[in-house]
Amino acid sequence: MNTTADIAEDSAAPSQTVRVQLLLRELILGGELKPGSRIAELTLVERLGASRTPIRMALVRLQEEGLLEALPHGGFAVKDFSEADIHDAIELRGTLEGLAARLAAERGVSTVLMTEARDCVEQIDALLAAPSLSEDSFTGYVQLNGRFHDLLSEMAGSDMVRRPLERAKTAPFASPNGFVLARATGPDARDALVVAQAQHRGVLDAIQRREGARAESLMREHARIAHGNLRAALADHHSWQRVPGASLIRRRPNR
Repeated sequence: MNTTADIAEDSAAPSQTVRVQLLLRELILGGELKPGSRIAELTLVERLGASRTPIRMALVRLQEEGLLEALPHGGFAVKDFSEADIHDAIELRGTLEGLAARLAAERGVSTVLMTEARDCVEQIDALLAAPSLSEDSFTGYVQLNGRFHDLLSEMAGSDMVRRPLERAKTAPFASPNGFVLARATGPDARDALVVAQAQHRGVLDAIQRREGARAESLMREHARIAHGNLRAALADHHSWQRVPGASLIRRRPNR
């Protein structure tokens, strides 16, 4: 029989789990929990001030995100990633977003969704109208770009596509914004965003014209910008320091 305390803990578990999950993600991406380090539940209970139930649930969620790996004899450890891992994750996202764009074009999208997407693109245009971009401009771009990609997921009109796509976007370093801020200080930073924005417009035009193959091709090409952002960040030490979770990535020795 559950005690009152047990019932109270169970009812609070979802909100506590989210809080613990966010805190742990911050510790991992901030480099306080190093790649390969084992995660001890009891240590987290003391450090985060949470009970074991939400901590266990948060650990499972972070494993699903790809930031932790399960150990053979129980428990979890912080995962590390090769450059190839990240390129593969970006490629997977691009493939799924291409499929979403093709389905949207073939099946059609609602006027409401298309209007929202066009409005999002126009707001990005306003940000990029300035000859140079500030840190606030890049932050605004990240928010709007994330919104654009979320709308594209909705446009597919298929939960069978949306669910794996949302999972792919939350994979470590595979987000559409994964390396945008890292490139903010580069000399060609604005140019890269202008190219991405042209692709945003092109994809929406193709969807509206019911050109499925073109919409898919443009969206897959769009994901390749993230590959370029990764390579640019790897080539510049200052940019690399701006990448959240950079300590989790195994860089090739010649860098």
